[in-house]
Amino acid sequence: MSFLNTFFGRTRERTNKIEVLDAHTYAKAISNTKVQLVDVRSPIEYRSGHIKDAVNIDFFDSNNFEKSFSKMNKEKPVYLYCRSGSRSRQAAHKLIRMGFVKIYDLKGGYMRWG
Repeated sequence: MSFLNTFFGRTRERTNKIEVLDAHTYAKAISNTKVQLVDVRSPIEYRSGHIKDAVNIDFFDSNNFEKSFSKMNKEKPVYLYCRSGSRSRQAAHKLIRMGFVKIYDLKGGYMRWG
């Protein structure tokens, strides 16, 4: 598998900086303290329903994505989610490359929430 990933340019370091949490564990984690909670879906998706207190930073709006995350604390964990888990997984890897130390991703995305 790593050969194919390398061949197709998808080499990603294995990291313990990204952790995927089930909905129950994720809900418990974000309810305990003030966290950096980010919905990486489009604004239209966000307006159709989102997790309370989540800020919307569209993964596909790359200029705004980097600008918005550059204002966040890289030393504090970031809790991400999208619709199904694909965009938030990509966003998590991008954030690690930007210097963030810990990312928690909602398994199955917003579709699995609630």
